[in-house]
Amino acid sequence: MPTPRPEPGDAAESWPVEESADLFRDDWVVALRADRIRRPDHPGDEAFRRLVLEHPGAAVVVAMDDEHRVFCLKQYRHAARTRFVELPAGLCDVDGEDPLEVARRELREEAGLQAEEWVGLASTYSSPGISSELMHFYLARGLAPADRGDFVPEHEEADMETGWIDFAELYAAVLDGRLRDAPTVQAVLLVNALGYAGRQPAGE
Repeated sequence: MPTPRPEPGDAAESWPVEESADLFRDDWVVALRADRIRRPDHPGDEAFRRLVLEHPGAAVVVAMDDEHRVFCLKQYRHAARTRFVELPAGLCDVDGEDPLEVARRELREEAGLQAEEWVGLASTYSSPGISSELMHFYLARGLAPADRGDFVPEHEEADMETGWIDFAELYAAVLDGRLRDAPTVQAVLLVNALGYAGRQPAGE
């Protein structure tokens, strides 16, 4: 008998939680908890432990100008001991705030830019085996200078490098492994696959 083919789509589902305990929680944006969960409709099975990194989510912006250049940052990330090429991005850490508004704010603060046109590309979970982080990807076009407001870069952001990189060069760097920041890689591949790079998607 043939094996049933999975439907190409995710489905919301929640398994019973018998116990939950905080392992780390303070006034920062993330928390770590341990849940003991059980498979639905299997009352004889033992509950098992799963760690959950609570994360408010993030918005990531591909800011592309009329010459198909992308505004990029180069920022140090301590956990990976690497300075990554990244895109403007920020946390969805205000309750009820639309991720698009987060994207607008981050583009203004990190790049000093505003955009006339916004296109939602996709929303993806960064690592659903342990984290609740949902990343929202946007393409911003029709760019113009913007006031950064009262934003003052601190810590790693105070050491950021910024500049424009041609999309074709970014795409090539993704494919040959020179770029390894997951949100940047996803965003570049999405822009190419959806045909927003001003040319046919690479590889067609």
